[in-house]
Amino acid sequence: MGPTLLCELGLFLLCTLLCTGHAQDAVLTIEPNWSSFFIGEFVTFMCDMNEGADTDWEYKLNKDGQEFVLYNTHKDYRLPIIYSDYSGEYQCSGRRKSSNYTKSSNTVSVTASDKPRATLTAGTTIIPVGGSVTLTCSVGTSAEWKYEWFRHTQNTTEVQIRRDDQPNRVIRVSQGGIYRCRGGRGRDPDYYTDISADLIIEITFSNKVAVKQQHNWTQIFSGETITLTCEVQEGGEPTEWEYQWRGPRQTTQWTHNNYWTFRVSESSSGDYMCKSRRRDDSYSSTEWSEAFTLSVTNKPRATLTAGTTIIPVGGSVTLTCSVGSSAEWKYEWFRRTQRTTEVPIRRDDQQNSVIRVSQGGIYRCRGRRGNSVYYTYISADLIIEITFSNKVAVKQQQHNWPQIFSGETITLTCEVQEGGEPTEWYYGWRGPRQTTQWTHNNSLTFRVSESSSGDYMCKSRRRDDSYSSTEWSEAFTLSVTSKSSAVWLIVGLVCGVSLLIILLLLLYRCRQSKYSCFTRSIQSESHSSSSTTNHGVNQDETHEYDSLHPGADEPQSVTYSLIELKNFGKKKDRLMYAEVNKKQKNNKKTGQ
Repeated sequence: MGPTLLCELGLFLLCTLLCTGHAQDAVLTIEPNWSSFFIGEFVTFMCDMNEGADTDWEYKLNKDGQEFVLYNTHKDYRLPIIYSDYSGEYQCSGRRKSSNYTKSSNTVSVTASDKPRATLTAGTTIIPVGGSVTLTCSVGTSAEWKYEWFRHTQNTTEVQIRRDDQPNRVIRVSQGGIYRCRGGRGRDPDYYTDISADLIIEITFSNKVAVKQQHNWTQIFSGETITLTCEVQEGGEPTEWEYQWRGPRQTTQWTHNNYWTFRVSESSSGDYMCKSRRRDDSYSSTEWSEAFTLSVTNKPRATLTAGTTIIPVGGSVTLTCSVGSSAEWKYEWFRRTQRTTEVPIRRDDQQNSVIRVSQGGIYRCRGRRGNSVYYTYISADLIIEITFSNKVAVKQQQHNWPQIFSGETITLTCEVQEGGEPTEWYYGWRGPRQTTQWTHNNSLTFRVSESSSGDYMCKSRRRDDSYSSTEWSEAFTLSVTSKSSAVWLIVGLVCGVSLLIILLLLLYRCRQSKYSCFTRSIQSESHSSSSTTNHGVNQDETHEYDSLHPGADEPQSVTYSLIELKNFGKKKDRLMYAEVNKKQKNNKKTGQ
């Protein structure tokens, strides 16, 4: 009983499965077995029922659960990918022709995309001397692609340089030119990507190139036009080459000219390089030259200097125009006056940075250099004066006082010798504290103080020639005394005179007193000696000195007196000096 029951149950289950049609053993595959397809490719869906003969079944294809291909007798279905909408989940079903028995397969995912373009890259686009570069062609991340390579130049048509059954996505080349690639897949291959963009590969010559400046100037100024040249060492004639330039702001196209001329500004500062290639080989070139560093400075102003701005009588002065320390400048010179317009006085091809002039006026200069002439800013004005031979002198007007006191007002005049009328001249004054402007007046009037002391000078120039003048006059020295000193001087004089008067009065009184004593002494003794004395005088008729010697007990006070004696008989004058001793009254009384 047991085995019989188990067999019956197995047969029942098998019948149930066959009748319900839910078997899952059908298999769906695709050819080629890729996950991604591109528009233009084909995909073949193959449905295998794994039961009976293929002709026993009818087949259909579903996409995303919807019927995509109706039942038919073909187990394989080749689908052209013409829309990206064909992306989705695909499943096939089989239906037995003799019954309603069906099977469904597994699902297969298909992605449809637009036709791709191959991508070509290079490690470097410049082949070094004697070397090569690596090129890589790719289509996304897929590995099933094989690649074809192409090269052409401006003078040759494109040719295929590599095509084989290897995945050769990476190649090495040692020849310059324009390279392209494309990917293909399939049996033949059946499908190709769009071809890649051009990639220019250049080969490097061993020739060296150098950038040089046409003028070897140490400084370049804003607004100048300069020329850089590209020189190929051992490269033959410049006409055999083409040239390219790289500056701080641009890289130029290839050109037949080996020079680059441009007007500079401050933004032009930076490094400049060039390279060359032969005209018959556009994809072989030299390396970039070493950098030529250009430094641009603001436009300069010429500087005008003079050894002296005063031309001596019959002489000249030296003027120097300069622009920094550069020696390549040539100079232009200009002169004008207050009454004449500016005119050029010197312009030639010599480096006339130094000139000599013997004419007064306002001078200016500027520098120039280069073939397309570049000018500096013009210099500042420099006034040159010429000296007349006329002499000038400063004199004090009206009062030739030996002393000038603080607070007084004085007037100094400037006189031009052999200069005609004063109205023909202008006058300039220089004092200890200031130098005046030119004036029509030949006099300088001012109130003095102690600080006004010092030297005063003047010079003159004719009114019809503002840049010719006399030399400075000799100095007139002014010495100012303070009022307090004058007061004390007056007080001192008054006191001195008063003291002198007092002394004279005292002396006069003293002499009067002594004369009266002398007279009395003479009268007391004249009676005894008058005849003898007179006789001696008359006999000798000469000057006599009579000495009266006092005694030991008498005072030693002596007075010399000049006595005038006249001889009325002979009308002759004689002088007598006498030494008179003044005795005390008590002594006189004793001696009598």
